Amino acid sequence: MLEKMNDFFKNRLEGYDEHMLTELEGAKNFYPYTAALLPMKPGANVLDLGCGTGLELEYYFALNVEASVVGIDLSPDMLAALKRKFKGRKIKLICGSYFDVPFEANRFDAAVSVESLHHFAADAKLSLYQKLHTALKPEGYFILTDYFAESEALEREYFERLYTLKKEQGIVDDAFYHYDTPLTVEHEIAVLKAAGFSKVEVFHYWGTTYCVKAFV
Repeated sequence: MLEKMNDFFKNRLEGYDEHMLTELEGAKNFYPYTAALLPMKPGANVLDLGCGTGLELEYYFALNVEASVVGIDLSPDMLAALKRKFKGRKIKLICGSYFDVPFEANRFDAAVSVESLHHFAADAKLSLYQKLHTALKPEGYFILTDYFAESEALEREYFERLYTLKKEQGIVDDAFYHYDTPLTVEHEIAVLKAAGFSKVEVFHYWGTTYCVKAFV
């Protein structure tokens, strides 16, 4: 049965960090790798989309203790767990959908998202990435480390299966339900460029998880 996004993560909070680090191929490498790509200047402003319990932030704050982070997540339980980890750090947490939360223009040196955006379709991502592009400073960038579909056929299959499951379960609302619908890397890059990013590069990959950097 499909679960609403918030309920899904609430029901799996216990043991979540261990699961993410041990069950996802390359996770023990891609979290620190992602953190190392974020700005190291003291006081750098970073936006974290779908911050969860802050796995990438553990590595980032170890590298830049003076960084200032805004973290957005749908799950209040995840944010509470994150808050307990980072007492004394400069971090503002917002409970809500990053599709709905307004971003201040020209505020952030960088943005990051790890294993969160593979739940959403290209049209939803386009509006989010346009908003994100505006929120980044002229020299800013976005680091996306996420799960991607291995082919266009698989991408279509994921979305078709989600549609079928919703129909079978009588789901007609617009709430976010937890089900993986990753785009291909090529389609993700196309959406980022359509949103205004000038250049998008693939930096590294671990199985089906890729790290992509999009430049303002």
